Amino acid sequence: MKTHDLSGKKIFVTGGSRGIGSAIVKHLAELGATVCFTYSSNEASAAELAKSLPGTGHFFLKLDISNEANVEQVASEIIAKWQTVDGVVNNAGITKDQLILRMKSEDFTNVIQTNLTGSFLITKAFSKVMLKARAGSFVNISSVIGSLGNAGQSNYAASKGGLEAFTKSVALELASRGIRANCVAPGYIKSDMTAALSEDQLKSFSEKIPLSRPGEGHEVASAVAFLLSDSASYITGQTLHVNGGMYLN
Repeated sequence: MKTHDLSGKKIFVTGGSRGIGSAIVKHLAELGATVCFTYSSNEASAAELAKSLPGTGHFFLKLDISNEANVEQVASEIIAKWQTVDGVVNNAGITKDQLILRMKSEDFTNVIQTNLTGSFLITKAFSKVMLKARAGSFVNISSVIGSLGNAGQSNYAASKGGLEAFTKSVALELASRGIRANCVAPGYIKSDMTAALSEDQLKSFSEKIPLSRPGEGHEVASAVAFLLSDSASYITGQTLHVNGGMYLN
């Protein structure tokens, strides 16, 4: 049996076409899950990822996670196709960084609307089918910034801190029906952005991390897979920090 075997499970991932999201999608498919993931703008990138996944039945959809009507439409399409949904990963998110005195109110609102309200809309849309099945798992992608805060990211920190509190409330509401809700909070993870950093910049970032290196996308994906799997059947309302020791809970 594979570690955290997900064979036969149907899992929906928002923002799954690139970055940490694509690492999550790939890992879930490798563990036997059938995956539907969303993209916001780059259809070609989504199609390329879908083509590379092992197994069959995977598909992708365009989604504006901040648009309630669009969320309901996508959820209805997925439920009609699959009948049941075993897991949902709320990964889609944005940043609009700026110091508080210079931050535009719309940039604060847009980040909250996407990162926090979007997760609420997705959770609400998929809860009904899970309640009917009396089973399911939500995994919400938070951030170390939600615990530490960060200058220039008050909007992002608020959205991720709020997401963790939201997840605890959902866990309490749905536990009696066998549905779990947890967070994974990544720290400094390698990405297209970090690839552009100089050696000195990378060294400066790494010195702030007790394990002395940035994380990899697959390390976040492994934590997500664990929380979606039956191995985590007695875990709910928790935040699993994947940050190399940057934040010790």
